[in-house]
Formats: sequence, C-alpha cells, structure tokens
Amino acid sequence: MLFNSWQFAIFFPIVTLGYFSLPHRLRWQWLLVASCWFYAAFIPAFLAILGLSIGIDYIAGIAIEDAPRRWRKPALIVSILANVGLLAVFKYGAFAWENTAAAVQYFGGALPPFPSLILPIGLSFHTFQAMSYTIEVYRGTQKAERHLGIYALYVLFYPQLVAGPIERPQNLLHQFCEPHIFDYDRVREGLLRIVWGLVKKVVIADRLAIAADVLFRDMPSQHGLGPVVSVVCFAFQIYCDFSGYSDIALGCARIMGFNLMENFRQPYFAQSITEFWTRWHISLSTWFKDYVYIPLGGNRVGLPRWYANLVIVFLISGLWHGANWTFIVWGAYHGVLMVLAVALRGRIPLPAACKVVGTFCLVCVGWIFFRAESLAQAWAVSEHCGTEMWGLVAGEELTLGLDRLGVPVWEIAASIAGLLAAEWYQAARPAAVFQKILACRWGARWAMYEIAFLLLVLAGKWGNKTFIYFQF
Repeated sequence: MLFNSWQFAIFFPIVTLGYFSLPHRLRWQWLLVASCWFYAAFIPAFLAILGLSIGIDYIAGIAIEDAPRRWRKPALIVSILANVGLLAVFKYGAFAWENTAAAVQYFGGALPPFPSLILPIGLSFHTFQAMSYTIEVYRGTQKAERHLGIYALYVLFYPQLVAGPIERPQNLLHQFCEPHIFDYDRVREGLLRIVWGLVKKVVIADRLAIAADVLFRDMPSQHGLGPVVSVVCFAFQIYCDFSGYSDIALGCARIMGFNLMENFRQPYFAQSITEFWTRWHISLSTWFKDYVYIPLGGNRVGLPRWYANLVIVFLISGLWHGANWTFIVWGAYHGVLMVLAVALRGRIPLPAACKVVGTFCLVCVGWIFFRAESLAQAWAVSEHCGTEMWGLVAGEELTLGLDRLGVPVWEIAASIAGLLAAEWYQAARPAAVFQKILACRWGARWAMYEIAFLLLVLAGKWGNKTFIYFQF
C-alpha cells in the first residue's frame, strides 16, 4: 500500500482511530493486524517470507540470551546466516547466477536459467532491522523479547516497514508496551509532517522525475545544459522521494505516540562527503557504522587498514541497494571519495558555499550510476554530460537545450528553490520546526495550510507512483 494512494487515505484514519479507541492491552494486536494488511496489499505471499524471518529471529534472540556463553555466538551466526540467506536468494540470486553463467559461457559451458523470483518489497530494510535486534541481544544491550506478537510488530510496524527508517530495538520495542494517550498537539504535528512529506513526493519528486527520466530514456535528444539539469533533477527527485517517505512515516507514527529516528538532515547542505553521509539515510549509515565499520576496526587501525575499512563499508552499502554492478560502482565511488576526504581533510581551504556546491556536484556524479540501468548506460550518460558541458564552455553549443526536459524550466526552478528555502528554514531551527509552525499566529499558520493544500491538489502528480526505495 502506497502512502500516496487513496487506499492509504482510507487505511490511515481507520487504523489511527481504532488504535485510540481500543484499550492499551489490545492495541498491539490492532497494529499488528493493520501492519500485516498494509504489507499484504502489495503481494500477500510476501507475508510468508517475512513471517519466516520473524520466527527465526524471535527464536534466535531467546536462544542467544538463554544459551551458555560458548553457544551465544553460534546462535547469532545462525540468525545472521538465515537473514543474509533470504537476501541472497531473493535479491542477489539472479545477479550471482547471471554473472556465473557469463563466466561459464566464456569457457564454453552453459547453465540453466535462474528461477524467476519476485523480490519482496523492503526486504533489505526489515532484514537489517531484524539483524540489529539479534546483534544487540548478543551484545547485552537489549533484552530478548519474549512476546512473539510484540517482536513481530517491531519488524512489521507499518509506517517504517517498507522503506525505513531502520530502527534499533532499544528505541522502538519498548514503545509498543507503553500507553499512548491522544494528544491534540502531537496529532497536529504529525499531520503537518505527513503533509510536508506528501508535498515532497507528489509535488516535487514526481515532477522532477519527468525531467530526470528523459536523459536516461532518450539521451541523444538532450543537448547543452539539458543533460546536467536532468542529473540535478534526479538528485533532488531521489532526495524528496525518500525523505518524503520518511516524513510520512514519522508523522504517522508520531500521531499515535511513537517516536522514530530522523533519517535525513538537509544532506545537500553538507560541506564534505563525510558530512553528507552523516545527513543522508542516517539509519542505514549508522547501521553500517555500528555493525560493520567499527567491528572491522574503524579508524583505530593503521592508515591503509582504515582506508580499506571505508571502501569495504561502502562497497557493501552499494550492494545493499541493489543487485547490479551500477550500485557496486556507486558504492566504490563513495568509498574512494571518503578515503580522499580523510586524506585531504583541512588541506583545501575553500569558502563554505564552494564546499557545499563541490560536495553536491560529487554526489550528483554518483547519482548517474545509481540511476542507470547498466554500467554502459552510466558511462554513456557521464560522457554525454561532460561533452555537452564542454561544448557550452568552449562556445560550441549555442542553445541551452532546456526545451526537451518534459517539464517547464520555471517549474523545475520553483520546485528546487522552494525545497531549498524550506530546508534552510529547517536547518536554522533543528528539531522544532513543526512546533514553531504550529506556534505561529493563526493567520500565518492557516495561510501555510492553504498553500500546502493547493499545491497537493493543483500541482501534485498523483497516480500511485511508487517510491524509489521500495525496490531495496
């Protein structure tokens, strides 16, 4: 079920009203049933796969806590192998098989085709969330959850089930056992965040998607500034699409009294690649930091090993995003940038504005590989963008080439400028921006409500367009 669908517009108020109407002892059951319904709306069979993962990790958590010390690590390894195994089969099986088949064919052999499997939506997200639970139980920082229903809800909780944020058990599990009363101000704050997330998705992201898709669908038609503008449009599209989902998820949870972690913090205002990754997809970045980077030794090792740790983490991060060489190259690219950032830190004095623009440009180059369907297409688009920009700089190109983007330039400019203005406002008032809006005089507050409503109704690109990160 998509957040930007009419089905969710019916589902959300029914679930929320039902939650507050029921006594506390029955609320977890209501949320669990609702979350199962929400996930089954995509493909019902996905629930069976998720149920298998839940059963394995529930048993593993108790086994890890109750087992003698020497058996705790084997129990954790079994849990991790089971989770990684599910990912390997459904997400990476076909990719690995195709590459193996290509190698076998090179030497004159042949392999049968890989069975056709449908990737369960959000499998990487809830797999990582489940793994964080068993790891924290093993570390002794989280008690094993003995209530199967509560643990299942921890994995299935519908607001963040499909695309995060990837929650830690210490933050979320205990909240299902705490009574939440209806709070009018909290409901207003949550609704405001939901509306902002919808504006990001249907007004900005889905509009910019039109211009971004043109370049990757019909590259030869793009000339002058057109290719570069398309890449910039994708950069803002993927940000608004993903952060818009996170805003809606946090808003839905907040209304019911649950606090989920922030997943974005104005990433395009970052002054370095290192800072960018502390602002973008924070729940995943911190997951890799805590469960991969630090166990590898982090920065507490020699310089060559430190650099290797950075590259390894980003290679895994790239592979986490998808079973395609484009994602692996994207991860390697950011790993190399992180190494360079560490090696050159503080040695290139530049004004803050130049650092922000430079970091954004580097990120945009990476987005070409993230968006492309193949390495060949990524290289072709990169070369095309470079050639067209060089033509403009050298004076060979006489037109800006902005007439074939599929969206009027003024709409692109207005969308990006409006987003950046809102981001600047949020950056200047961290953690309290929605409360500050609600504290405005009623005239100013209702003017903002009406503007948001008109934007959604008149400028929104409705039509149940899926979220980009659902594929992961």
